[in-house]
Amino acid sequence: MSREIRANELLALKEIAEMLNSTNERDTMLNDVLVKLLQVSGFTAGWIFIMDDCAGNLCVAAQNLPPALSADNNELMCGKDCSCIESYQHNKLEHAVNIMECKRIANAVKHKLGDTEGITHHATVPLNAGKDRFGLLNVATQGKGHFSEDEMALLQAVAIQIGTALKRIRLYQAQEQNAILYAKLGDVIQRINSIQDINQLPLKAVRIIGDTFEWPHVSLFMYEQHELSLRAHYTDKRLDGKWQSLDIDQAGPVRTAYRDNRIIIDTYHGVDSCASLTSIGIPPYGSAAAIPLRIRSHPIGVLFISSPSNIQFEHYHEDFMYSLGDHFTLCVENLRIYEQRSELALMEERNRVARDLHDSVIQKIFSLSFLAKGAETVLAGNEPVVQRSLQEISHISQEVLKEMRSLIWQLHPAGLENGLLPALKHYGQAMDLTIYELAEGVKDLPRAIEEAFWRIGQEALNNVKKHSGTNVAHIRLVKSDTGASLEIIDRGNGFATDKISGKLTMGLTSMRERAEALGGELSISSGNGNSTVIKVTIPIAVIVEKCSEEKEQQP
Repeated sequence: MSREIRANELLALKEIAEMLNSTNERDTMLNDVLVKLLQVSGFTAGWIFIMDDCAGNLCVAAQNLPPALSADNNELMCGKDCSCIESYQHNKLEHAVNIMECKRIANAVKHKLGDTEGITHHATVPLNAGKDRFGLLNVATQGKGHFSEDEMALLQAVAIQIGTALKRIRLYQAQEQNAILYAKLGDVIQRINSIQDINQLPLKAVRIIGDTFEWPHVSLFMYEQHELSLRAHYTDKRLDGKWQSLDIDQAGPVRTAYRDNRIIIDTYHGVDSCASLTSIGIPPYGSAAAIPLRIRSHPIGVLFISSPSNIQFEHYHEDFMYSLGDHFTLCVENLRIYEQRSELALMEERNRVARDLHDSVIQKIFSLSFLAKGAETVLAGNEPVVQRSLQEISHISQEVLKEMRSLIWQLHPAGLENGLLPALKHYGQAMDLTIYELAEGVKDLPRAIEEAFWRIGQEALNNVKKHSGTNVAHIRLVKSDTGASLEIIDRGNGFATDKISGKLTMGLTSMRERAEALGGELSISSGNGNSTVIKVTIPIAVIVEKCSEEKEQQP
């Protein structure tokens, strides 16, 4: 090769390098490179295959193809029937290969697709950058069956430059995609944080996540009573908020994500592999991601997203998915803290109203009753009509006093200051229930837990009175350094627990929400003709930690 040709090639390599660094538009860049390569070399035609996992084998750039290859919008160039592609896919192409007989040309001749312009063979060189592999650069010349070593060296140099540029573009696109994803994540978190009702959070959150990221199916599972409960499901832009239980051992990737506390990327393995998920309304999927929802590194549930596509979630970074799950859990925790503070404010307001009623209204009604009694004594039967009126006033006053004291006790039960069990026992006895209580442990309970146990115990005793068919209830309170539990047991008629699954009554829903608001859980066991046991368990350490954090934040 002459010095002049060598100088032209070096200049061409410089110009090609400038082209490759001037844009991030892959196809435009590759076509411009082919144009320059054909200008400075004796090659007649060139084309580039990019092996893309999503699109298959694809000819993304081509210059000066003969009519036989360019027919029908280069349709022949997009097939897989080519020796160079087969060799590349089997890792047999590491460097430039001097001549390959072109199967595409042979097929074009066989099927009389057009003029081949004398092209029968081509040279090929892989487009690599380190361990990353992108595709192939092919060139051909009319009537030529062999390329020189200098020509192959030029092709190798150009291919290295192209491979490096493709790697740069891939990194740029990945960074751009991440920026878009995290921008969407910020929008999702902002919208979820705007939800004020914790009861509406599951349904609204799965819709927001599905709509924003354009995921076909989003499901929220929470762990309770040794099962994974489907709280909300979004599929094809429709919402389903019916609670459904799923045996944790039958939950497939959801189970693995929860138990291993890590993200699971799953692909379809047949109908049986996802039959349990399908049975609760989650459609069969081509690919799925199960994201553990964690509080202080401990899983409390799973966010499950799925798609008919087999490769929907392969290119999502784990950091992004963990961020989505952790931010969602943080929203749940913030809303629970908000509700706890609201409950505390409500409790303080109840106490204030109870004190005001006791200090003012009760005293005045008592005075009215006392004055009526005194006037009745003074008259001593002299004025029968007035005396009867005074008796009626005295009677009504006593009734009002009784009702007012009951109302005050409901607002601020006097027995609670003397302990939770005495208060619940007194409450049950007021409804003509026989209460047997048992306490284990001497640790003082945080006020928030005591208040939750009190309200849950009230509702449970109400249910005993109304539905159990018995007037005897057993209350068991267990306290330890790590947690506390309250059990209300009756040996009445019982009920079938499967009939309330997914359609809890207002009372049962309220009890469950009070427990979960403090990081606890409520379990119900019963059966027709069997004892009914309502048990609520709340961890003490979490409540103490939250209280400490709130005190530290106070000025």
